[in-house]
Amino acid sequence: MALISHFLFIALMWALGGLSLVFFVILLPMTLASAMGSYLFFAQHSFRRMQIASSETWNYYRGAMESSSYMRMNRVMQWFTGNIGYHHIHHLNVRIPFYRLPEVMAAIPELQSPLTTSLAPGEIADCFRFALWDEEKQRMVTYREASS
Repeated sequence: MALISHFLFIALMWALGGLSLVFFVILLPMTLASAMGSYLFFAQHSFRRMQIASSETWNYYRGAMESSSYMRMNRVMQWFTGNIGYHHIHHLNVRIPFYRLPEVMAAIPELQSPLTTSLAPGEIADCFRFALWDEEKQRMVTYREASS
C-alpha cells in the first residue's frame, strides 16, 4: 500500500509540475534524508574514540559504552531522529522506547559518561578520516596511518 501511494504521489507531482517538481519535492528531500540517516548510523559505530574489545574482554556494557556513541544533538534534532543520539543506551537494551531514552540516561549514572560524537563539521570529517581499526594501536586510524 505504501509503495502504491508513493507512486501515485510521484505521478501527481509529475502531472502538476513535471520533473523539476518531482526532483525538488520528492527526490532531493528523500536523498538528503537518506544520506543523513545513513551517516547517523555509521557515525555511531565508527568514530575516532571508539574501542573494540577482544572476545575475551567483551561484554554488553563495554560494547555499548565503548563501541557505540552518544551523539550530542539539540532537542529539534533529537525529535527528528527519534533520539537516535542515545545509541549507547539502545545497545544495552533495545526494548527501551525511543521517547524514554533521555529519561533512562538521566536516571542511571553509569550511562551518563559515554563516548560522544556530534554533527559538528570537524567531527564529521574525523568520522570519515578515522575509518580503520588498528589492532596493535587499539584505536581507529586513518588510511595513511594504516599504510605506513
